[in-house]
Amino acid sequence: MLTRSQILRKEKILSGLIETRQTILATVSSLSDEQQDQVFLGIWSIKDLLAHLIGWDHTNLDAVKSVLDGHVPAFYEHHDRDWKSYNALLVRKYKTDSFQDLLTQAKDSQVQLIAFLQTVPPEDFHKDFGVRFRGYKVLVHRLLEAERGDEQTHLQQIIEFFKVAR
Repeated sequence: MLTRSQILRKEKILSGLIETRQTILATVSSLSDEQQDQVFLGIWSIKDLLAHLIGWDHTNLDAVKSVLDGHVPAFYEHHDRDWKSYNALLVRKYKTDSFQDLLTQAKDSQVQLIAFLQTVPPEDFHKDFGVRFRGYKVLVHRLLEAERGDEQTHLQQIIEFFKVAR
């Protein structure tokens, strides 16, 4: 039976994803052309980071569908330390030279993800569909909380770097 708690937990996850992404996009939208291409995070520029975010939106859209169907998400085939190989693949796939295109795609890819997540019943966000990866329970809310946590970390990295760079 659906509970108010399940509804609120789902709303909290979705609003956290949306708020963090909106803050990232607002923060980077005023960067100069030079700053957009400046490496600030290992080997990544803001353009690389935006491609990374776009890629994970698409990845998590597919991953949630897989979990709901009782399958291990395909991205787990690329598991390594900090998802380094998979992140590199996503950046190569989604990065473009146009900063405006990246901003638009980073907004649109999340809109697509959130639109799908709105159709998922709240009780399914924490439901165990029997999906395991190396003994780890793969649950919808865990996938999404990982994305939100990653984006919050990246937001802080952006703020710190460009505060110093100004």
